[in-house]
Amino acid sequence: MEFGWPKEHVDYRRRVREAINELLPPDWEETYVRESYASDLQIDFSREFCAALAERGLLTPHWPAEYGGSESEDWQHFILGEEMKAAGEPRGPQYMNVNWIGPALMKYGNDEQREQHLRGIASGKVIWCQGFSEPGAGTDLAALRTKAVRAGDKYIINGSKIWTSYARKADWCFLLARTGEGRKEISVFLLPMNTPGISVSSYPGLPKYGHLNEVYFTDVETPVSGLLGEEGAGWDIVIHALSYERVGVPRYHTGLHALDMAVAALKKEGRFDDPIIRSRAGMIAAQFEGAKLMTYSVVDQRVKKLPPNTDANLSRVAALEAVNELMNFIVEFLPDCLAGGHLLLDDYYRVNVPAGVTGGANEVQLDLVAQRGLGLPRMS
Repeated sequence: MEFGWPKEHVDYRRRVREAINELLPPDWEETYVRESYASDLQIDFSREFCAALAERGLLTPHWPAEYGGSESEDWQHFILGEEMKAAGEPRGPQYMNVNWIGPALMKYGNDEQREQHLRGIASGKVIWCQGFSEPGAGTDLAALRTKAVRAGDKYIINGSKIWTSYARKADWCFLLARTGEGRKEISVFLLPMNTPGISVSSYPGLPKYGHLNEVYFTDVETPVSGLLGEEGAGWDIVIHALSYERVGVPRYHTGLHALDMAVAALKKEGRFDDPIIRSRAGMIAAQFEGAKLMTYSVVDQRVKKLPPNTDANLSRVAALEAVNELMNFIVEFLPDCLAGGHLLLDDYYRVNVPAGVTGGANEVQLDLVAQRGLGLPRMS
């Protein structure tokens, strides 16, 4: 069996790397990566960087031509994501636009919404945030309490969101709100962040500055035209969107890169001859390679237009288990790296601390595999 890349994919990866090398400033790692891709500095830079990618046809290559893409296959989209993540994600928050907000709009948006928003995303100049999690409703999104009440030709929204990366600089919010009394009577709204009644407050945490924000909605009015899909259909939209998010972040690629850096640091200190350290590093490398193959299997299914299944959930679980092993490895053998000793390993650790929660905790992924993949009953 051949696991190598065909020439056209090798050439495409080279093209992406050349664009990254050309477009990133000389102080990218020292200044920008240090700030994190949720910082004001990187978000502002992402508008320039993504606009330049769009000009080169490298922002939304897998999208239909009518929405600013070149209709390339999903493999090129994943190669692009791998290289961007390995470079410190210079797309900033716009990886989210490309990976799942755009596809959700294509599937559920009306003509007016697709024309307005997909062109904006494909230009590389528009920033979105994700209004999902709330206090008491993070992993269990169906417990959210933010409400949208219909009042004639508009909705009035009250409630709050937590975490909400990029909210301080975002132009739009992909917002989940309750529109009925049932547990899953939830709707999605496309809400401008400059709408009166919206306020944003940042708070500190282990993830770098800019990732953690609270957003408050006080009698926020939005027209009915801001509703994505049908009222009460938000759950289906979220499931569709998250199926893209679960394999949209190439943690196997960045993990292998971080592992290489950790091994290089250990070699420099003359400690990589330790058989325990070498064995642990080898096991982590094998875990990442396994997660990579599982993710590639999901991509292959998409390319072949096969129906979705729980493979995406399993690939996410495999990747996160490898990430956790690497983070433990860094803490155990290279703790100084997390105290200013290695900028990129420190960044990797901070970015991945919440990885087991964002997009659905591992326990939720395994529950979904049990119920949808194995047909096991839901436990009360």
